[in-house]
Amino acid sequence: MVTTVRRRPRVIVLPVMTTRFLPPAVIAVVCLLPLWGLWLAAGPPMEEGFMLVFPELVLDGEIPNKDFLHLYGPGSLWVLAAVFAVFGASLGAQRVVGYFQHLGVAFGIYALLRPWGPWVAGGGGMIAAVIVITPSGLSALAWIGGVALGLWFVNAGLGATEAGEDTPRRRRLLMAAGLLAGAALLYRLDLVLAIGLSALVILAGLDVSGRKRLVAWTALGVSPYLVHLATAGVGNVVQGMLIEPVFELRGGRRLPLPPSWDAYDGFLQRSIVFDEPPWPLWSPPGTAQDTIWLAGIVLGTILVVSMGIVCMRRGDRRLLAIAAFSAGILPQALQRPDSTHLAWVSCVTFAVVPAALVELRRHWTGHTPPATLARALGALAVPLAVTLILVPDFTWRAYADSVRQTFGERRT
Repeated sequence: MVTTVRRRPRVIVLPVMTTRFLPPAVIAVVCLLPLWGLWLAAGPPMEEGFMLVFPELVLDGEIPNKDFLHLYGPGSLWVLAAVFAVFGASLGAQRVVGYFQHLGVAFGIYALLRPWGPWVAGGGGMIAAVIVITPSGLSALAWIGGVALGLWFVNAGLGATEAGEDTPRRRRLLMAAGLLAGAALLYRLDLVLAIGLSALVILAGLDVSGRKRLVAWTALGVSPYLVHLATAGVGNVVQGMLIEPVFELRGGRRLPLPPSWDAYDGFLQRSIVFDEPPWPLWSPPGTAQDTIWLAGIVLGTILVVSMGIVCMRRGDRRLLAIAAFSAGILPQALQRPDSTHLAWVSCVTFAVVPAALVELRRHWTGHTPPATLARALGALAVPLAVTLILVPDFTWRAYADSVRQTFGERRT
């Protein structure tokens, strides 16, 4: 009798140092490659213009909402004014701040996704970087800075829920979480929905003492609004930050929902047809990509929220807290579904989808799979396919063009 011995398939195990340092190194490289091309390129004229002029006005003693129009929180202007006071008001100083904001988004995603393994975390950070770094160039816009601060708030808050009862580490994390939440709201008051929803999930994981500490530190973090209210005047702040951006939007700040299938709704998107960079893969017509993109964001949000609820039922609140933040920024895409605003939302949603797919597989199979590179690539395949094939024009295509410019191509 012949006995057949089945051999187990060989599993390639990468060194621990490789799995620890390679994924964040990939994110760093992805952020670095387009840097020089973006540095030499013209930024969006209006947005980069007011992120240069407004902080200079603050240095000259003028006050947002009182002396000049400003629709967002004063935090980003205060930070840029401080940078300009030290290094001088310049395009370069402003763009350095903007670049660090992009890094904050990419590595904030990486930090949040680490429990799903280094490869899911690294891939999520890479996807976030590719999506967020090109639409507005290196401009230090308040939304990107606020999202970066918000992601790190969620990370610190979740760390506090996992740190044990009233330990020094938990107290430090609660302090950091509260101050980060306050800073995010100082950048963009409309992040209150994302901060609030994720804070509810975090607060549910804390005892009474922890909840009081987080609320107190958040109140301290957002307290500089009292200075703004006192100097600008309550009426001016309400008019400039609530009435004008919410109820008195001029026509160009609201676009059709859903986006038009056969035409670009935004002027800046139309300009791409004058000098469209090449793309080797098949993709839908550029005019249809915004509609597909918005649908992907909505479906991705439903997926991550649903799996977050599933994880919460078994006692793991991390995915639900991240999903709550993702759902809280969705109105930004619905209010004005052009390529820039869709990128500002999908840089979080699409980056978190791989973790939700890992949890979906775990829910179906009933066991926890090992965090191997192959499984991570399988989870990353969905957002990569969406961005590479279905909506490449303002994601990978724009990113690749900036990288080419870094190396001297298409400089005109």
